[in-house]
Amino acid sequence: MKIRAQYAMVLNLDKCIGCHTCSIPCKNVWTNRDGAEYMWFNNVECKPGIGYPKKWENQEIHKGGWHLNGDTLQLKAGGRIHKGLNIFHNPDLPVIDDYYEPWNYDYARLIESPKRKHQPSVRPHSRLTGKPIDLKWGPNWEDDLAGLGETGAGDANFKNLEIATYLQFRNVFMFWLPRLCEHCLNPACVASCPSGALYKREEDGIVLVDQERCRGWRYCVSGCPYKKVYFNWKTGRAEKCIFCYPRVEAGLTTLCAHSCVGRIRYVGVLLYDLDRIAETAAAPSDQDVYPAHLDILLDPNDPDIERAAASQGIAPNMLAAAKKSPVYALIKDWRLALPLHPEFRTLPMVWYVPPLSPVSRQIDPSQEADAIDRMRIPITYLANLLTAGDEAPVRMALQRLAAVRRYMRTQRVEKQADTGVLDAVGLDEETVAKIYRLLALARLEDRFVLPTKSVVQDEDSYARQGCCGFGEAL
Repeated sequence: MKIRAQYAMVLNLDKCIGCHTCSIPCKNVWTNRDGAEYMWFNNVECKPGIGYPKKWENQEIHKGGWHLNGDTLQLKAGGRIHKGLNIFHNPDLPVIDDYYEPWNYDYARLIESPKRKHQPSVRPHSRLTGKPIDLKWGPNWEDDLAGLGETGAGDANFKNLEIATYLQFRNVFMFWLPRLCEHCLNPACVASCPSGALYKREEDGIVLVDQERCRGWRYCVSGCPYKKVYFNWKTGRAEKCIFCYPRVEAGLTTLCAHSCVGRIRYVGVLLYDLDRIAETAAAPSDQDVYPAHLDILLDPNDPDIERAAASQGIAPNMLAAAKKSPVYALIKDWRLALPLHPEFRTLPMVWYVPPLSPVSRQIDPSQEADAIDRMRIPITYLANLLTAGDEAPVRMALQRLAAVRRYMRTQRVEKQADTGVLDAVGLDEETVAKIYRLLALARLEDRFVLPTKSVVQDEDSYARQGCCGFGEAL
């Protein structure tokens, strides 16, 4: 068993209000420059919808992630030999119109316009060509279900559902899905790069791009099934979310998490067994990947795991953070958080608590146990999004969230705690108190548990500063 540490994030979709506040500081700090205008390392999509870039979930189009060829795990777009023979031709690459052509407005026209009969107007101009353009798409074009009648049928999560039924006004549903790089345990972007420019940091699992080695082949862009690697058209190199590692190394959380208005994000450390990555990613069926993924996440409070981790060089402050990790509790202990599209077999490390929603039709009090299956957001849709179509884990997570609400209501309002609702979902009062505190009342230090980077003496660090990074792009 080879133990490694991994930074991970959990997002509670039950509390996301779609304000996009998480996207703004990320954009201002990391991609507010030439060549990166269309990049959103963090974006918030409205579901149902085809997202940003268009139809990113449909791997029949984009050929991202991994698949099983017999018993062998292979990149969906082909291995090194295939890429080497076709290195100048990548038909699976998204084009700029799949993202959106970034634009600006000539506001000077409003100020400098001479006296005239009618109010001057401004038109959008492309930031790539400088020419006027007609706006047809954007990073949150589908916000609040805008255009759902046209794009809804392209949502891959409607698999095994009657799409037309859920696009009717009386049955329509909506929730927001914030997305960022998953910093996967089995990253397809790293495996896809012919230059070896992408790498996964051994000390914390953050996936980064070596700007000096990148040659702009862009196979990382098409290889990532979540489409969270981008091509900078000015520098000719790939860029992606860096999990705000300069902040994380100082014990601070990511910008998107720190700025979140709804406090939906939780960041912490997980321990996992590196030796079982290949076995886990090659699980026999898509629905077997999630439980196999859970199995390789190790309990930091187990004395044997703690001793083995320490002997393998895991720093004491990293172990201490793992023991208090809110993400481990949400993912492994309580089974409330689920991975985004585990069928891509990249073993993502940004997980989601599924959203509760209103019951779509009136039910008898005696049928309250069936309320989860009658919620406006279909269980099948959430299962296609989070568990490769397996409804059991989604149903359990929602039942536990509903049970916590029901129990707290009986305790606070009715002044008589009903423990019967907890017994049905395998929870006890102590666990419910912890869940309630973390999901409803948690302070910043409870939601973000990160160690500071271990100090390593490096006499040459001053001489080497400025030798790598984005260079002229900044």
